[in-house]
Amino acid sequence: MTSRPLNSIPATVWVLGVVSLLMDISSEMVQTLLPFYLVSGLGASAVFVGFVEGLAVAIATVTKLFSGILADRMAQRKPLAVLGYGLGAVSKLIFPLATSVGWIVAAKAVDRVGKGIRGTPRDALIADVTPPELRGASFGLRKSLDTVGGFIGPLIAIGLMILLGGDVLAIYWIAVIPAFLAVLLLIVGVREPKAPFEAKAGGLPRLADIVRLNGAVWMVIGAASLLTLARFSEAFLLLKSQEAGFAPAWIPITMVIMHAVYGLTAYPVGALSDRIGRSGPLIASLFVLVAAYGTLAYAENVSIFIAGIVLWGLHMGLSQGLLATLIADTAPKHLKGTAFGVFNLITGIVVLIGNIAAGWIWDSYGSRATFLTGAALSTVTVLVVTPLLLRVKSPA
Repeated sequence: MTSRPLNSIPATVWVLGVVSLLMDISSEMVQTLLPFYLVSGLGASAVFVGFVEGLAVAIATVTKLFSGILADRMAQRKPLAVLGYGLGAVSKLIFPLATSVGWIVAAKAVDRVGKGIRGTPRDALIADVTPPELRGASFGLRKSLDTVGGFIGPLIAIGLMILLGGDVLAIYWIAVIPAFLAVLLLIVGVREPKAPFEAKAGGLPRLADIVRLNGAVWMVIGAASLLTLARFSEAFLLLKSQEAGFAPAWIPITMVIMHAVYGLTAYPVGALSDRIGRSGPLIASLFVLVAAYGTLAYAENVSIFIAGIVLWGLHMGLSQGLLATLIADTAPKHLKGTAFGVFNLITGIVVLIGNIAAGWIWDSYGSRATFLTGAALSTVTVLVVTPLLLRVKSPA
């Protein structure tokens, strides 16, 4: 049932997917070891880990807002995407040089600024080149290829941890290679299509464009914000893996399992949503998230922990590609970049708040209380978000 749309997806989407794959390999080689490195190597607390993760997302999302508005005003996507991926690659050079938590924060900041600049124009470019009847499949494919990188990166990190005797900094140096390959592929492999609308005079960002977004976009943003508040950073999954019994060298297997499930789910779910709508899979993802939190709260051995990670990956596959697709569905052509920027800004602020709270609960009451709180928030989110999603009109 999905072979026809897969074969019909524009080449630009495939190239952008591979670019995401390469950058995600690099990022996951760094990020899967970062909570362990911060806590065990640099003496940071769980609150600090939550703060770093939340701050990084907040920086990225503020940047995404202005990047999206600028992409609309210029009617160009590729230059901003190249700049963003370039900063992401440069940031990878800072991590192996870091000797304190301050350097880690600086590296994360540069990385997230790059992510903020590239994410919105990349998604807007996908929306530009993809017909409406293939949007779910296209955004799902991009997410799936991205998560293939999330699968391969931790596997490489595990192999290198074993091969290099746990030398985290050496692994960080190797992570530089796929990051710069991603930038090269983007430069030579993506040709931007003719703009679907005329650029505004001067090409300068204007915050006034935000108020021109329609009600359907705001409903999607509201639903996504509530969902994001209920889902804590994967950094807490990595910390939990130590409690469940993983040796340090095997901590990255957490992300391998999660991304494998995520990647295998995202494209089929996206293609399915092109036929049945977006709301059903998104609502289902919330029930899966409740189950994931409940399982992880009582994961005192590896088997139960892995079951929780599988459920977490399934939730991601059911939700993440569809949220971006709903923005593409509901935003007008000349404001798609702005819509993606506002979407990412608001959800990023929510992530910062949620992660700091999760870190405080972890340090004060332990991991079980953190995951049970997540389960409670997810349950409330089901009740609030379901009527919002059912009111959003999506193509069948």
